[in-house]
Amino acid sequence: MIKNYFLRHAQVFFYSLGQLTRTPVATLLTMAVIGITLALPAGLYVAIDNIQRLARGWEDNGQISLFLKQDVSVAAAEKLSNKIRRTPGVAWVDYISREAALAEFKRLSGFGEALKALDSNPLPAVLIVHPSPAYANPDALQTLLKELRHYNEVDIAQLDLEWVRRLHAMLDLAQQSVFILAAGLGLAVLLIIGNTIRLAVLNRRDEIEITKLIGGTNAFIRRPFLYAGTLQGLLGAIFAWLLLALALLLLSTPIQNLASLYGSQFEAESLSFLATLALIGIGGLLGWLGSRLAVGRHLRAIEPR
Repeated sequence: MIKNYFLRHAQVFFYSLGQLTRTPVATLLTMAVIGITLALPAGLYVAIDNIQRLARGWEDNGQISLFLKQDVSVAAAEKLSNKIRRTPGVAWVDYISREAALAEFKRLSGFGEALKALDSNPLPAVLIVHPSPAYANPDALQTLLKELRHYNEVDIAQLDLEWVRRLHAMLDLAQQSVFILAAGLGLAVLLIIGNTIRLAVLNRRDEIEITKLIGGTNAFIRRPFLYAGTLQGLLGAIFAWLLLALALLLLSTPIQNLASLYGSQFEAESLSFLATLALIGIGGLLGWLGSRLAVGRHLRAIEPR
């Protein structure tokens, strides 16, 4: 009995697939519309995911700059550096002396000749604190910053990660927007498939009436339409994945060129394997649901005369 059940479903599946191949233009148009509709939220999801990966890389490079007071001696600065190295959450500390800071400023600023007129070095010594990976996030760095700025030798403690916080807030907002957009476009896919199946039901009205006359149940009549809608959803989701892959392929070189200008090895990634399965599954589910709603309503209206 189970064998016959699967055999009947296999027959209906290949019959529905054959019906789609008999109208290739209409099938391709429907698949393209569904694919473009699904590609929009999927593309935004990929973009946000890549920005989040890039932001995590920026967080890992986060560091705290401790500008020491002018009267702090070299011995005191090195002693403080050793003390901070033993602080939980600190990976290592770089010490930049006042002389090294002035030489670096002369090299980068272009005011080397003008700075020779100064009677003394106005720049302080600096300790660059590099956090360990476990502390390389805005909240942990903020806590570490509060702890380090309490040392008497420290004049100014600076952490330039506020923009990372703003970026995360914007990404959270973008994620919620993607979910809302996906819900709206998912409804659009339901309407597209529902309308396609509705036309198929109306075109086969006489066949449905005859099937009902000889005892065919609504479930039997509905089955090929459900398979047709599911196949259209699956094909549309696959088309959406291909669109994303093509877009990423076209953008990969410009992204790498831009990243290289900032000394980064960042490479954009497409949908993961699980995300791809989710996209295809959502496409198939929307196709099944859209056809189910459309067929159920129209089958009840078709009765033998």
